[in-house]
Formats: sequence, C-alpha cells, structure tokens
Amino acid sequence: MKIAIASDHGGVELKSAIVNALSTVATIQDFGPATKESCDYPDYAIPVAAAVAAGEAEFGILICRSGIGMSMTANRFQNVRAAICQTTEVATVTRQHNAANVLCLGANDVSPDYAVEIAKTFIATPVDMDERHARRRFKLERAGRLSDCSGLMHDDPEVFAAIKAQTEQEDTEINLIASENTSSRACREAAGSVLMNKYAEGYPGKRWYSGCLPVDAAEELARKRACELFGADHANVQPHCGSAANMAVYFATIKPGDTIMSLSLDQGGHLSHGSPVNFSGKIYNIVPYLVNKETEMIDYDDLEKQALEVKPKILLSGASAYPRTIDFKRIREICDKVGCIMMVDMAHIAGLVAGGVHPSPVPYADFVTTTTHKTLGGPRGGMVLCKAQYAKALDSAVFPGMQGGPLENIIAAKAVSFREWMQPEKKEYAAQIVKNCKVLCKTVQDRGYRIVSGGTDNHLFLVDVKTTKGITGKEAAAALDAAGIVVNKNTIPYDTESPFRTSGIRVGTASVTTRGMKEPEMIKIGTWICDVLDNIADTSIQERVKAEAKALVAGFPVP
Repeated sequence: MKIAIASDHGGVELKSAIVNALSTVATIQDFGPATKESCDYPDYAIPVAAAVAAGEAEFGILICRSGIGMSMTANRFQNVRAAICQTTEVATVTRQHNAANVLCLGANDVSPDYAVEIAKTFIATPVDMDERHARRRFKLERAGRLSDCSGLMHDDPEVFAAIKAQTEQEDTEINLIASENTSSRACREAAGSVLMNKYAEGYPGKRWYSGCLPVDAAEELARKRACELFGADHANVQPHCGSAANMAVYFATIKPGDTIMSLSLDQGGHLSHGSPVNFSGKIYNIVPYLVNKETEMIDYDDLEKQALEVKPKILLSGASAYPRTIDFKRIREICDKVGCIMMVDMAHIAGLVAGGVHPSPVPYADFVTTTTHKTLGGPRGGMVLCKAQYAKALDSAVFPGMQGGPLENIIAAKAVSFREWMQPEKKEYAAQIVKNCKVLCKTVQDRGYRIVSGGTDNHLFLVDVKTTKGITGKEAAAALDAAGIVVNKNTIPYDTESPFRTSGIRVGTASVTTRGMKEPEMIKIGTWICDVLDNIADTSIQERVKAEAKALVAGFPVP
C-alpha cells in the first residue's frame, strides 16, 4: 500500500506522528513541508491529490489546522474524494459509503494519537459495494457531467446554457444517429486541454515554431497508437475531419480532372466521395457505381466490369449508409486488375474494424481514411493510414498542401481514444454494437417494415418508410424526434424522393451501446419506433413513447 501525505506549516507535527505510525504498514511518500515556516497549503495538497488521481498512491492524507483548505484543494481533482474526519466513526462511514480516498485532518481538532487511530481506520475500512451506495458515488463523480465545464456558469452563461442543453438532450433522448457516438470523459478532457494553445505547423521534430516538445509527444503517441491499433505502416493524425482526410489522399495521388470511381451518394456513399456539390465532385471526374437493384448490395462482378471499362485512378470504397460487410479482399483484386489505387473510407466502421467485428481494409488498401468519432467514439476529427511508400506524399499533402496548424488538443484526444481501443473490453463493445443493430433491425422488420438489403451486418440499417407506410423519411424522423428517439432521414437506393424528403431513415446503434444498452433495450426501442410510425399523426403515442424512453435512458447514463 502506498500513501501520499502532506501538510501545511500548521500540520507538520501531526504529519510526523502519522508518518511514524504508518510507515510499518505502508509505503509513505511525504510531500512536505519539513519545517513550520509559513507556507501555502495548496502547494502541498496538489501533489498529493495528483498522486491519488493518477493511481500512483492508493490513499492520500492531508493536514492543516482545520482540514478545510486541504479538502477544498484536493476535491478539485477528478477521481479524488477528500473528506474531513474528526472521528473514527466518520472515517469508517466516509470510506464505506463515499469511497473517500483522501483523509483530511485538522491539527487543531484531534490529538496525534487519535489522528493515528483515525488514519488506520480510514485505510483499513473497505468500500461498501451495495448498489445504492455505488449509484450515489457514480452521481457524485459525474456531477451531471456539468463539472466538466462548471467554470462557464460564471464566465459565459450563454455558452454554458448551450452545453447544458446538449447534456440534457443526450441524457434524456435515445440517439440512433449512425454517425454519432459519445466520447469518454478522458477524450473530452484532452480535447479541452491547454494543448489547444500551441501552434505546431509541420510534424514532430520538424515544426515551424519552437516550443513544440509537449505537442510532439502527444502527436507521436496518436500516430504510433493508430498504427498499432490498425496494423498500418504509417498514420497521419492531423486532418481536421473525414472530408479533409479524403482530400489529402486525392491531393497526394492524383491531379484535377482525374477519374475516381466511388459509391454514389444516393446509394450510400458520402459527399466527399464525389458529390457534384462537394469539392470532390467539382475538382475530379467522378464515375459512380451503384448497388444491385434487387439485392441493394454491391455486386463485385459488376463493379469489376465497370472498373475495367472506366479505368479510374482511384477506386474508392466505404460508405455512410451501407449496412453490409464490404469485401476488401475482392476490391483489392479489382484494383490490381485495373492498375489503380485502392482507397477505403472506413469512417463509419472504424470502431468495428478496431474491435475485430468487421474485416479490416488496412492489409489491402493503399490508403484508408476515417473519422475518429463515429463507431470509434473519439473526438471529432480525421485520420489517414497508408502503405509506407505513400507516407511522404501523404504528409506533404496534409501540410503544407491543405492545412496549416493542426489541432493538437484534438490529436491528443485521438491518442486517448486509440489507447481505449487497445483495452480488451472494447472488443466486447464492438461486438455488442453489431448484436444490438441486428436485434433492433429485426424488431422493426418483424413489424412489417421493409429494410434496405433485407438486414444489416454492421452498426446501421435503413428503413424504407415510403414503401411500407407511404410517408417520407423527413416525416418519420420528425415524428420520432417528437417521441424522444433521434434518427435521420436518408435516401435509399434508387430513391424516388428528393434528398430533402427521402424515402428512408437511417438507424444506428453505436451511441446506445456506449450507454450500456443491450438486446432487451433494442426490442423496446424497435417497438417504440414502430408504434410511432404506425400512427404518425397521433401525438399521444409520441408523448407516451417519449416518457417511456426517458425512463429507460435514466438507467443508462451517458459517459
């Protein structure tokens, strides 16, 4: 057992007594002071609280004349629960009920002998794991997630109001937007850190500005972790978003006017894959490929035939609304026959790839782009992975080709996310996303709704509400939104409605899985979706579902 201890000038003698008494049962790290010369208590409380917060010490002990200043300082650290204890009874209760890990003592209130007894009681008392205490500790630690930005309450109440509203929306609604997820608190902390202050044009070790050693370390962590996580030769973690990542690959490999073959936007592709309203469609010659009209899936024989005729410079696969597994090995074979670059945008399925529940494109593709916030659940940003021979061209395309200073705070948050995905439990999480999607899809399908391609293999599925109910995707999404269930309208293959109305809705399960929901909850949610869409004009059903949905999500807090 390791205990970190410190005091101010008023607690030096009491600290010495405790150190002498506990040194036989624990390793003591004394942060001072050594004399009674006047000092500032935060200077000594901070290193103790930091040691406990980092897990470097199991317990902390802080002493001043009252214990109050020490406890106030220590409790500013996340994962620190500092408590003033004047009796052994209080020490017992705060350990059992509150899982306090920093003992604060007032030198004016307890004798050295009794202080030693309190300290021994504190470190010897186990935490009560009863559900009611665990629930309350969880709420204490989270503080409604508002502790993350509590300073804004005073400094900018208007911005704080927007953050609070977003927090409440996430807490009370069921988010089924397939391109959204919820990042961890650790990711949010890195994203909001002082690393945002640093201009860092260039790359680690080759910056245009001095003073970049800290951000160099963070960016190298992100880059190396990305390569390890996905088995890539090289990673560029600087792109601000997925579209920028795609732009970087285009700039690194082809010229304006060159041909790219990609899945058409109305068939499940993405804006940056060649939509006429996007830079990609304006700069390059885009030849779209389509899914089979009967199966609504990619026909690889047809794709090969088309690619051999078109002879694109890049064959781009990946999608924003394709519910089936993509055969990257087959696409590699096509690219080899054509003699073109294989590029994969795995933004939607990156978490499934990292978790091993979708085949990885990395062994096959020359370039793999992704966002870091969808199924991956990290900060909003982009990334490119590539084969070693393309590394120099890629890095030059990102900087100075298309971006200036990278967002080093977001890059640090990417590093945090990649580390999270290296933990074994993430494989279970990725598998659960797919399980949840299949159950939710089947629940809706069993109620008579036509599902595009007949089902799903990944984290999303598309519901054809036009054929099934004669309503548009826009109407369906609005009705579900009123019922506390958030989806998005979406075109379906060979859609007869405009992109602003659509014939379908897109449904995804990453966010609800992050909250801990599993198959039983998917059946409830699927039933609610159908209840609302079966009676789209009935506001009483919407109100009922909204209340039931709010009650359900209360048991599954957002991280």
